[in-house]
Amino acid sequence: MTVRTEDRLLLAALRHSARRTVFLCLTSAAGSAAALLLPTALGHTLDLLLRHRAAPHLMLLCAALVGASVALDAAQTLLSGTTDAKTTAWLRDRLLHRILGVGPYAAARFTPGDLAARCTGNAATAGTAATATASLVTTLITPVGALVALTLIDPWLAAVFLAGGPVLVLLLRTFARASSDCVSRYQRAQAAIASRLVEALGGARTIAAAGTAGREAARVLEPLPELSREGHRMWRIQGRATAQAAVLVPLLQTAVLAVGGIRLATGHLSVGELLAAARYAALATGVGAFVSRLAALVNARAAAARATEVLALPTMLYGDRKPPFGEGQLELRGVTVVRGGQPVLEGLDLRVPGGSTVAVVGRSGAGKSVLAAVAGRLTDPDAGEVLLDGVPVPLIDRAELRREVGHAFERPVLFGTTIEDAIAYGVDAPTPQRCRAAARAARADGFVSLLPDAYRTERARAPLSGGETQRLGLARAFAHCGRLLILDDATSSLDSVTELQISQALAHDVPARTRLLIAHRASTAARADLVAWLEGGRVRALAPHHELWRLADYRAVFEGVADA
Repeated sequence: MTVRTEDRLLLAALRHSARRTVFLCLTSAAGSAAALLLPTALGHTLDLLLRHRAAPHLMLLCAALVGASVALDAAQTLLSGTTDAKTTAWLRDRLLHRILGVGPYAAARFTPGDLAARCTGNAATAGTAATATASLVTTLITPVGALVALTLIDPWLAAVFLAGGPVLVLLLRTFARASSDCVSRYQRAQAAIASRLVEALGGARTIAAAGTAGREAARVLEPLPELSREGHRMWRIQGRATAQAAVLVPLLQTAVLAVGGIRLATGHLSVGELLAAARYAALATGVGAFVSRLAALVNARAAAARATEVLALPTMLYGDRKPPFGEGQLELRGVTVVRGGQPVLEGLDLRVPGGSTVAVVGRSGAGKSVLAAVAGRLTDPDAGEVLLDGVPVPLIDRAELRREVGHAFERPVLFGTTIEDAIAYGVDAPTPQRCRAAARAARADGFVSLLPDAYRTERARAPLSGGETQRLGLARAFAHCGRLLILDDATSSLDSVTELQISQALAHDVPARTRLLIAHRASTAARADLVAWLEGGRVRALAPHHELWRLADYRAVFEGVADA
């Protein structure tokens, strides 16, 4: 039998929480044993009292069993809570590492809101699998044990109860099948709302400027009717199962008591045995608790299925090599990248000489940012290979690669508590002196020095413009780059004078030997040693800007782009 991926994840969760789950099972089993012993003890006590015989030892046993049940129930509650928390934390850790490990392009298969839903609500629900499984298994002990005890008291009573057994089994099977489907749809609707909400929060300024808050709120809540419909359906399914059980269980108990009364009248049962039989009949029909545990396991399984879709994303594997000393020569051989079923780069060949500055230009959608991502291994090509100083980048150690390749982006995101933290953020923390030198090269030192605590100013207390944020992103790249620096349109928010100053600093104040620039301005391309002109997913030409400028098609690439 094939084990489904979500079941494998739940089994892994059980293994991770094995010790706590075993303790939980033992505690639950002990609680079930106490519950099963209590009716027999009460029955014997009652029979002795009816015969006017003292039974202090049995009364003490009954009290001890009641106390044990309370203590074990408290321990079970504590273990369930801690096991759920530990398992959820483990699952969230796996999800987060997988999301960050696959790279931004692979993770883009899911929207940010959907990923947030999977890492929070779905992970928390799937994290209850260990306790749900343990509870489901131990919940079976009580009815099975009660049925055995009922058989030992009087086989006729057990036979009466078993007559309704097939109906109970059919009820549980129908409940599991019907609830699984609607739980999955409910969780998908939750994720859709979360995804739309994250998008709306990201575009809050645009929504406010457009005056479309009401329309956007309606769009975010559009899946709400489906969420409500599936939620009500879940309750109807569970309510139907509970109602059916509520009808069946009293009938079974009444039948057992009726037969038990007849057996009592004929002298085959004592009063105490009838009392115990009534209690065991109630315990044997504990289908309500079983339905609840089964519902929790169905929910956990559906949530695990959503988590496995994220965990199925292929991670980027790294080698253990350190690139040999070199000038940072970058080479792309036959690189093909497919997005949405269409090739963005197709059989692309590009050689960036070590120690040179190469600008990549092309019309919108030509694949410039994809090329930058492939060059710095933020994503892997679907075909072809990328080499840094003759070594294929997948063979290079992750930390070594990040030390050697620096990235700056059009819309950088800053991390850390302070401005200095934001510049120092990376695999290694550069010295404060290097951070300040990088800020000066990025022309960020001027405005940072005016902040209340300069480089120690908390980012939350430093409102930054788009250009200032971009310069801090450049400073971060300058502080960390080794032999290769990749700027993905990282100066688009800067004025031409500041961009010129940074370009001059690149040549003298930045340690990177090789620079790959994604350029939209002709002036940026003109300052590079070579220009790689992208067209149709390939490099149409690799030559100095002044040579390409003679071509009308090349000049057309920059039409409509503001330049100095």
